[in-house]
Amino acid sequence: MRDRLVVGNWKMNGDRASNARRFDALAAGWRARPGRAIAVCVPFPYLAQASERLEGSAVTWGAQDVSEHASGAHTGEVSASMVAEFGSRYAIVGHSERRQSHAESDALVAAKARAALGAGLVPIVCVGETLAEREAGTTGAVVERQIGAVIAGLGAAMARCVVAYEPVWAIGTGRTASPEQAQEVHALLRARLGKAGAGEVALLYGGSVKAANAAALFGMADVDGGLVGGASLDTDELMAIGAA
Repeated sequence: MRDRLVVGNWKMNGDRASNARRFDALAAGWRARPGRAIAVCVPFPYLAQASERLEGSAVTWGAQDVSEHASGAHTGEVSASMVAEFGSRYAIVGHSERRQSHAESDALVAAKARAALGAGLVPIVCVGETLAEREAGTTGAVVERQIGAVIAGLGAAMARCVVAYEPVWAIGTGRTASPEQAQEVHALLRARLGKAGAGEVALLYGGSVKAANAAALFGMADVDGGLVGGASLDTDELMAIGAA
């Protein structure tokens, strides 16, 4: 059986005082247990604080993005090696908000995943369709295209990634894919990844995940955990999701 992974994505939220309370609550409240893991992906300025507060606990941490470049004249960019220096384990790449607001292409997402792996990080590769694409019946084609670009860019190294399916229409909207809808896409992803020798990677569902719906979602055969947005700012809620 694949392990359960729940990753909190704080997005652009937090400050040093509130972060300290969240980090300390997670470090004290989440105990290591077989087959269950929790991580938080925080804004770049707070990676040092995450390292200081979570080091030695059962909670791991990471960033919400990385540059595809290793170094150089790229003002405002943050390299994967910089993220790794703070003891980070994960880096989210290709989140729908990056794809939409920053026009990130499938090829760029693949390049970022490759950069993350090169620095020893585990990329959390996000894929998912918009509401218009779902209503047009192209969900499968969209996620196949998105994951296919990453597989093409990484080859066998795809097996060292995590993949998150996040239907854009369910992110921050309060709408959630039904467990059956999530499973349908996760099964498609599992089959596509299996052909690339990466069939056992963790597949997370992202999109208004809460403690109230986590158990039903995670009960699906190919849903291995969650990428949790707003709910992850409530540490009790995040730990309840992790324990679901």
